[in-house]
Amino acid sequence: MNNSQPSVSQRRPFFYGWVVVAIGFVTMAIGVNARTSFSLLFPPILDEFGWTRGTIAATFSIGFIVSTLISPFIGALMDRFGPRLVLPLGGIISSIGLVLTTYSTEPWHFYLTLGVLVVGGSIFMSYIGHTLFLPNWFDRKRGLAVGLAFSGAGVGAILLFPWMQHAIETEGWRYACIVIAGLLVVLVVPLNILFQRHRPADLGLEPDGGAINDEAASNARKVSLESRIVDQAWLDTDWTISSAIRTSRFWLLAISFIGALYAWYTVQVHQTRYLIDVGISAEVAAVALGLVGLTGIFGQIVIGAVSDRIGREMAWTISILGFLATYACLYFLRIWPSEWLMYVMVGTQGLLGYGMASVFGSVPAELFGGKRYGVIFGLLGAISSTGASFGPWITGIFFDIWGNYEIAFVVAMIVCAVSVVTMWMAAPRKVILVAGKARKPG
Repeated sequence: MNNSQPSVSQRRPFFYGWVVVAIGFVTMAIGVNARTSFSLLFPPILDEFGWTRGTIAATFSIGFIVSTLISPFIGALMDRFGPRLVLPLGGIISSIGLVLTTYSTEPWHFYLTLGVLVVGGSIFMSYIGHTLFLPNWFDRKRGLAVGLAFSGAGVGAILLFPWMQHAIETEGWRYACIVIAGLLVVLVVPLNILFQRHRPADLGLEPDGGAINDEAASNARKVSLESRIVDQAWLDTDWTISSAIRTSRFWLLAISFIGALYAWYTVQVHQTRYLIDVGISAEVAAVALGLVGLTGIFGQIVIGAVSDRIGREMAWTISILGFLATYACLYFLRIWPSEWLMYVMVGTQGLLGYGMASVFGSVPAELFGGKRYGVIFGLLGAISSTGASFGPWITGIFFDIWGNYEIAFVVAMIVCAVSVVTMWMAAPRKVILVAGKARKPG
């Protein structure tokens, strides 16, 4: 008998970590796009009811304000009950909101259904929801694993949005809402109840593979970790909300995240309507939104993997500069309304900008990991979500005042620059290095 062959129990941890990633991929594909589809619902709702853009864009902002308020609560729920309850709960809430949206006839109806229930409920299943537990499963390949799971949002976008635009044009926007609600109930809810897990320890495993009682694997992981530690005192701290918020690093990270989410969700909400305004057809604009998701697949995976090699700050810089370039392209599209410039915008947004999510999902766990990580990240996520809450709304107000998006796009570019600077000031590299930057022994 060859004793060098690994046992089934030794192979299992590595495998099940990727199962967690796979379930996250499917959940992101449907759950995140349930709220992102607002960009496609935005034009027909405006056309049907004749309200101002600021009025209906507030729906998305209200949803994120609710997300901001409930994020600490979601963190506490995750710490106590894990993703097998939290993620399905979000799927049920969002599906109820989508169904009730079809009966809406007043702005406040949309604020409650499409805003509070759909956008608010989606936060359980979104980047923030998965960041509360997915990093637990990986250490050395954390950026790659998070990027793979988050890329589900891009796959969902390229599969769902062209169909959804066609459904809106042929069957109406209400029909599209019902179908998305059905996907949440049929796929997202049962998959997470049956297969998702909170921590490797729930199955007697360690991060990156290896059973808890596997002494050799445990020692190898300890040596690897020690070669990356820069600030041992920081990592040894038993972090609580009160101790975390007393650090400048927490607030610098929050400012950086606010700017990133401002950039991400502002373009997500206003892109389709803006492209139609400058002369791009509704069909091509819908394809563009889907292509952002498609290119975002590669962006999140590649930037996530690269961040494990070159560091979180550098990867963040590359991604946020991608968003800055996106707004520059949108600014010039009003002057040169050409499809080639639109596709450049798609590339910078998806291939570079969307990679930000992988870093977003990795850094907080590396800086504030521990028993109370859920509530700490819940608060950080709540503060960060103000960027997503106010970005689309402020941009809609700018349009209503000036009749164009030019000032709004310039403001967004400034916000991107601030996000890059504050991430470097937060300096996660001064606490723990990524695997690719580990110090060589001796």
